[in-house]
Amino acid sequence: MGINLNPFTWWNGATIGTWFGLRGKAQVGEDALGNVYYEGGSDTAGRPRRWVIYAGANDASRVPPEWFSWLHHQIDDVPDRALPPERRWEKPALPNLTGTALAYRPSGALEKGGRRAAATGDYEAWSPEG
Repeated sequence: MGINLNPFTWWNGATIGTWFGLRGKAQVGEDALGNVYYEGGSDTAGRPRRWVIYAGANDASRVPPEWFSWLHHQIDDVPDRALPPERRWEKPALPNLTGTALAYRPSGALEKGGRRAAATGDYEAWSPEG
């Protein structure tokens, strides 16, 4: 058994202070990743204030594009009502994979052996004399 540090550490979700701050705010939705979205009060511009409580690590790249639009006041209503239905050719959004084993590594990257394809002869190096 371990100690539950979630109420005290911001990187593991919402702290206890955040939960107290959300009292009286309306939960407006949840995305496929389990992130929960709230709205209530108003910001300095008079717009409704909006929050996301992450399910797991606090990583902004884990917010799907439709909810990003809602958080940043690009759409007025929640994505389920404001946006058209998802098209069958659309792929689901992925979080930022930098620093993981699934990160993109082009040929020539050190993790892929460090060897890149040889030049094809159409490249001429610049020289200051030429």
